[in-house]
Amino acid sequence: MAVSPRSTPRRMMTVPGVYAPQHDTHLLMRALARESISPETHVLELGTGSGALAVHAAQLGARVTAVDISHRAVLCARVNAALHRSRVTVRYRDLSTLDARQYDLVISNPPYVPSPTARPPLRGRARAWDGGPDGRALIDRVCATAATVLRPGGALLMVHSKMCGAQTTIDVLARASLEAEVIDRELIPLGPVLRSRLPWLHARGLMDDTGNDKEELVVIRARHI
Repeated sequence: MAVSPRSTPRRMMTVPGVYAPQHDTHLLMRALARESISPETHVLELGTGSGALAVHAAQLGARVTAVDISHRAVLCARVNAALHRSRVTVRYRDLSTLDARQYDLVISNPPYVPSPTARPPLRGRARAWDGGPDGRALIDRVCATAATVLRPGGALLMVHSKMCGAQTTIDVLARASLEAEVIDRELIPLGPVLRSRLPWLHARGLMDDTGNDKEELVVIRARHI
């Protein structure tokens, strides 16, 4: 199902250190457009960045709360929601401080780029994309948080790179009583960050020699059983 141009946010404002909408953002928008959303649907975005996905959910009719641990991202998301005349509540929050069983749908495009550093950075531009040595530092936290904040029958939509382990994500979600599957995939050109890390990615076994120009993204949908 194509995303309607009328409901796709355009001209999102960003500043250095805030993730600008890219292929993964639009892939998750496409998945979001397939969900049954009404004015009674409570949506939570984890790690909102520019607010593009939160604005898109609001334009589809949902009641949207968006959170981020970056003050810059919170400011950007609030400005973008206002520019698009979308009702989005944006809060500065860590994932561990969210209310339980409040949401029908959780969406997230977390930092997932594998990084040589032991932990994701606490500041700087790379904070918007680095996800630790296997790219899963934030992915696993999103899985755990979704299991806590979703109402019974609610769903999680999350996008990340295949090199982080789609089956690993499905298994992690299953242990948290969420039934998950990959619902969309897309091959995209490697960006500058991944290109700069190719030797390290090969050494770690995260990318083989045949995949030097493409990265596969996956969208995972998980339903709270």
